[in-house]
Amino acid sequence: MSKNFKSIYQDSINNPEAFWQGVSDDIFWFKKPTKILNKSKPPFYKWFEDGVTNTCYNALDLHIDQGKGDKTALIYDSPITNTKAKFTFKELKDKVSKFAGALVNQGVKKGDRVIIYMPMIPEAVVAMLACGRIGAIHSVVFGGFASNELASRIDDSSAKVLITASCGFEPGRIVEYRPLVDGALKLAKHKVKKVIFFQRKDHEIKLNSPLEIDWEQSLSNAKKTDCVEMNSNDYAYILYTSGTTGIPKGIVRDIGGHIVALKWTMKNIYNIDSDDIWWSASDIGWIVGHSYIVYAPLFKGCTTILFEGKPVGTPDAGAFWKIISDYKVKSLFTAPTAFRAIKKEDPEGKFFSKYDLSSFKSLFLAGERADPDTIKWAENLLNVPVIDHWWQTETSWAISSNCTGLEMQETKYGSACKAVPGYDVRVIKPDQSLAKENEMGDIVVKLPLPPGTFPTLWNADKRYEENYMTNYKGYYQTYDAGHIDEDGYIWIMSRTDDIINVAGHRLSTGAIEEVLSENQSVAECAVIGIKDQLKGQLPIGLVALKAGVTKENEDIEKECIQMVRDKVGPVAAFKKVIVVKRLPKTRSGKVLRGTVRKIADKEEYKMPATIDDPAILDEIKEDLKNSGILK
Repeated sequence: MSKNFKSIYQDSINNPEAFWQGVSDDIFWFKKPTKILNKSKPPFYKWFEDGVTNTCYNALDLHIDQGKGDKTALIYDSPITNTKAKFTFKELKDKVSKFAGALVNQGVKKGDRVIIYMPMIPEAVVAMLACGRIGAIHSVVFGGFASNELASRIDDSSAKVLITASCGFEPGRIVEYRPLVDGALKLAKHKVKKVIFFQRKDHEIKLNSPLEIDWEQSLSNAKKTDCVEMNSNDYAYILYTSGTTGIPKGIVRDIGGHIVALKWTMKNIYNIDSDDIWWSASDIGWIVGHSYIVYAPLFKGCTTILFEGKPVGTPDAGAFWKIISDYKVKSLFTAPTAFRAIKKEDPEGKFFSKYDLSSFKSLFLAGERADPDTIKWAENLLNVPVIDHWWQTETSWAISSNCTGLEMQETKYGSACKAVPGYDVRVIKPDQSLAKENEMGDIVVKLPLPPGTFPTLWNADKRYEENYMTNYKGYYQTYDAGHIDEDGYIWIMSRTDDIINVAGHRLSTGAIEEVLSENQSVAECAVIGIKDQLKGQLPIGLVALKAGVTKENEDIEKECIQMVRDKVGPVAAFKKVIVVKRLPKTRSGKVLRGTVRKIADKEEYKMPATIDDPAILDEIKEDLKNSGILK
């Protein structure tokens, strides 16, 4: 008889070494580890430290060895360029091993850093896996990031080679990479040895030798290259977090723990077997793209989809349903903002009815808090479990989730369900005491963190320790705030800096947002705390409306204020709602609440490097002026 969720979870917390040793048997090792966890230098823990393996071998070669070489590994679908392609494990391995040879020809060796600055095309996946094959450390930078952001990552990583493309495509516009790359190379103090350009069809550019080389040209004299044996604690990649200020933090991932944890998650969290079709609608420039477009599904040996498109506009609000229908997708993982965009554009779900979604079994949401209204809307439409789960760039996989492959738990709307096996999650109050059930505080994870999470920051051990491990001794500080209820459900209510203090009462902006999203006219919303002489801070709400709403803005604003008063109470002192055309977001879909707060409080702010459309901040300023907040 299989164990239930509770006993598996307890086992992972009480006997972590035995638990993860058992899990580690499921991956390929050149040399199996005997030292499972080294705890000698907290907070710098090492998993599987004497194990020897290879990322690319586990993603490709292993499945070919097991006779699955002809199975589809990767499906590429680009509604923007009207291009589709499929690659078997064998075809993908051939491309990867050849490009690995091309990198070797450019002097790349084990431990060297390679920057990948590319759109959502198969070559980006090939480049990532080729780095893994030869033991180079890749750092993927979101395609279209500004030159200064790319330059800071070149400098911090001291990259030997930059791999890029002639351009990226967004709905209705072309993102020319050449000027961005040129700008970055001028700004960077560290000089890369080579730039490899992939030429996109009909958008080729002239290259400047000897620094630049065409992708196809780099392959012309390349030999297929075998996997290099790597120590488990060697690094697979650096991924820089997209902070709005300061130097970006280089999150590193150790190879052994990364393979072990991610492969385990596919079946246990997402209920995906090797015969299934999986789709993560994200970008390889973000952590979700790393973990769940490329690595986890390929480690598992299932089929993964690479989608170069948007939830709306490529061509319409039925884009997601079309992909699910065309490829018989079992589960989708995306950001709540994608579904809010679909809901805003097509609130009645008219596009949905055009497609056959009989293969579809579950929807997972993460990236920012999923409001209950959006979850219920998706549930009613899809008639499958819609699961809000919580994790971070630092962890690379879920901290809390409904683990559909172990045992389904009841849904509690607004909660990211329970801690996943491996994570001992607690809530700590500002006075350092452990919070009681349902008591608000900082959410932390007891050390050691499980395999696959970040063992440190790139060349910044001290910063790792000070940023994450110092405020609460023996715990990792997530910088998320919330509570855990009597059933062990975790409620992520806001980032730590989104807790507002109204006349001495600590209030979660997430709790107010939850109420606003219930308004029938509201597609999405954001609540921020602004300075107030009397009460310290006051909450204001920004709401974007669903398509086709005819009700007057003033009436919607009054409704929203009354709803918060009724459901949160007068203590919230919630008296201001502004209808806006759209919310300012990062390219990964997170609402830039901190930036809006600074604008409202007339504080200096830096244009976030990750912002989707800078023009939106001027729109927000105008809205704040018209509402009397900005004088």
